[in-house]
Amino acid sequence: MLAWYDQHGRKDLPWQHPRTPYRVWVSEIMLQQTQVITVIDYFQRFMEVFPDVHRLAAAEVDQVLHLWTGLGYYARARNLHKAARQLVGDHDGEFPDTVEEVASLPGIGRSTAGAILAQSRGVRAPILDGNVKRVLTRLHAVAGWPGQKAVENRLWELAEHYTPHHRLADYTQAMMDLGATLCTRRRPACGGCPLHRRCQAHADGNPEQYPGRKPAKAKPVRQSRMLILQSDDGSVWLEPRPPSGIWGGLWCFPQQDLEESPESLLTQWGLTARHRETLTPFRHTFSHFHLDVEPALIQVDGTGTRLGEDRGRWVDPTDPGELGLAAPVKKLLGGLRQPRQQSML
Repeated sequence: MLAWYDQHGRKDLPWQHPRTPYRVWVSEIMLQQTQVITVIDYFQRFMEVFPDVHRLAAAEVDQVLHLWTGLGYYARARNLHKAARQLVGDHDGEFPDTVEEVASLPGIGRSTAGAILAQSRGVRAPILDGNVKRVLTRLHAVAGWPGQKAVENRLWELAEHYTPHHRLADYTQAMMDLGATLCTRRRPACGGCPLHRRCQAHADGNPEQYPGRKPAKAKPVRQSRMLILQSDDGSVWLEPRPPSGIWGGLWCFPQQDLEESPESLLTQWGLTARHRETLTPFRHTFSHFHLDVEPALIQVDGTGTRLGEDRGRWVDPTDPGELGLAAPVKKLLGGLRQPRQQSML
């Protein structure tokens, strides 16, 4: 693996220069369920604003979510911020030395803790991210879904067995690179793999059968209406979502069930509708369900006598400021036109 890495591994990723615990940590969190090519630009912008853990800890969570907009899985950003404050408050901004201590921080599990310490400090700590799971299940033809405890335990045993006692940073990167570039989910390039002569799945001619898939389960479908309230000057109303749940902590349009009447909410907020139209519905898919959204553009008179700053704010849709926006909200803002001067339809 190390010989292959010396010739083919990725050595110019931005978080490798310098390879500090902070930079590796941020990159590892961004890379969870996200490809390297996508993460690079986000990582560089993030480092420009938050070059160290103290700057990140001192920031408001909205600033962090704003820079995360588009990466998805926003709980990662909230946990990153929480962990930064914990590192500063409890450890003077320094990462602990053990996998167990690092893994106790919000949003960091055993594998991510191992990746941080192995790459930044040369600690002998095995990792077991998605790429490594794929390599090891194929190498030893480990049957079953890695989410099952017995399968996961076996993979940790293998990961521990193969982790060397030298060049830990390079070996860790090599295993991730192999899974990302050759031992891919579909059409693995077995001919170029340094392990193909020892790989049981390759010998059996069925590498794509590994790892075993999670038992299929149909995703439920939910429905919601987004109320895009637009005032006379073109500004729109946004409010933060609750800290947990979908789009937790991000700024969104108000939402309601389709059975509810928009007018009832407008009356509560002291608003009068001048024009209303239904925009093109769309589906947004989360990891565990589909959300069918019906956007309703409602042009209103005034800015509401009962909408206070404690609830949300009116923003310019062309320049909403440094707010963390849910991806559908950002897209809808980009498509808004100036309000039309006409009576209610």
